[in-house]
Amino acid sequence: MLFLQGVTYAHPNRDVLFSDINFIVNTHDKIALIGNNGAGKSTLLSILAGYLKPTAGVVSVDSKPYYVPQLFDQYKQHTVAEALGIYDKLLALKEILDGHLTDMNLELLDDDWGIEERCQEAFAHWQLSGLNLSQPMAMLSGGQKTRVFLAGIMIHEPDIVLLDEPSNHLDASGRALLYKYIRLTTDTLVVVSHDRTLLNLLGTVCELGKRGINMYGGNYDFYSEQKAIENEALSQDVKAREKALRKAKEVERESLERQRKLDARGKKKQEKAGLPTIVQNTLRNNAERSTARIKGVHAEKVGGIAQELSQLRGELSGIDKMKVDFDNSSLHKGKILVTAEHVNFTYDDEPLWQNSIDFEITSGERIVIKGANGSGKTTLIRMILGELQPTSGSIGGADFKSIYIDQHYSLIDNTLTVYEQAQQFNSGALQEHDIKTRLNRFLFTKEYWDKRCANLSGGEKMRLMLCSLAIANQAPDMIILDEPTNNLDIQNIGILTAAINEYRGTLLVVSHDAHFLREINVGREMMLT
Repeated sequence: MLFLQGVTYAHPNRDVLFSDINFIVNTHDKIALIGNNGAGKSTLLSILAGYLKPTAGVVSVDSKPYYVPQLFDQYKQHTVAEALGIYDKLLALKEILDGHLTDMNLELLDDDWGIEERCQEAFAHWQLSGLNLSQPMAMLSGGQKTRVFLAGIMIHEPDIVLLDEPSNHLDASGRALLYKYIRLTTDTLVVVSHDRTLLNLLGTVCELGKRGINMYGGNYDFYSEQKAIENEALSQDVKAREKALRKAKEVERESLERQRKLDARGKKKQEKAGLPTIVQNTLRNNAERSTARIKGVHAEKVGGIAQELSQLRGELSGIDKMKVDFDNSSLHKGKILVTAEHVNFTYDDEPLWQNSIDFEITSGERIVIKGANGSGKTTLIRMILGELQPTSGSIGGADFKSIYIDQHYSLIDNTLTVYEQAQQFNSGALQEHDIKTRLNRFLFTKEYWDKRCANLSGGEKMRLMLCSLAIANQAPDMIILDEPTNNLDIQNIGILTAAINEYRGTLLVVSHDAHFLREINVGREMMLT
């Protein structure tokens, strides 16, 4: 069981990330923890794992959780055994088998005589056969590092498992193993993920946001249905507040106009009556105070409604405002862009693919390139773009404009500010206020304009990239997406999906996210083996 009461976390600069979090996970529960980038999901997992201390509140766990991190930079200098936290135990076992039966070695081993066999079984299960426990983590790919930590579940046999974006670097076979584990395990699970297929395997969705944690008693599809209902209600609230604001302003104008007419009539009566100046001044001051009171009452009411409306609008996703509005590609649909015959590439005198590749890409197609990690997907993309020539066979075709979008959004120049980056794509000589209007539409308010791109999250870089393309307003003939959803939260995946579905050119996608591929209507698959 995991128990959090009144948990608050603030950064060293005292900025509060979240506050007053109350959260209970019962034994054998399988919980999905979702929320927008920056909401604090990974921080909350680190608190549950015991790696971070909350600024305030109580954290209680029945047993030590096992934590699979999203990032692995802290393990650069570690071996596999050190990263898994079993180096001392394995060393103690070796010492004992070599005849050094000391109390310290026995204490370190803790009667775990099957640790080596369990490591071998775990590595074999997670398709890491032959991996050496003394191998440096720095030598492994992202997918291999993830599999190492997933293998650690079988090695450590914990009761509570915390997973932070576990499918990010996994290929299709790795994801299949992960999904099977989640379906069959009786471990208590808390999973941070944007992988909708994975989220549908978990029985409860908890959304972390500005107002704390909201719990939905169902999988991701159930959550989506409930959120749609909530968002519709929110939209109706916004419309109601907008109507109330218009009405309040109208009443304010009518009241002030009525008061102005009364004051004017009163002044004429006073002048006709020939009242002394001092009396007229007193009556005029009273009238002005009355008008001021009326203004104050209405201003307070209008201001209150406007504030409520602003808060409600802030809760809307903003996806509908983010229109890229690509113009149409200059190439007619069906035009042959790329033709490849008997293509292969050699690394260290070994062909990359078992069988040479033949394919054709025509304008307007939507194609997914699939294959295990290391199967040569990036190599193939470089060939298609003309950056790399095949070792054997031939590849050629028409001239076309292309944009390559990788998971790190390298199209963004980290040395520039947000405004400077947008200006780089201003081929149509838009005025400064036009560029800033478009930045606002993509949720980059005034506070962001001078912010360095290097300090943006993955989702923010993706939105800035889409905004830049909208400013350029020149549709490429081909867009290539290379694992574009890896560093995005669910909201930003929705934004990217909506933008891609507006695009009418040729699309090549490298992705293991089956849900995303369905949503962008991929029509053909190229499998690399």
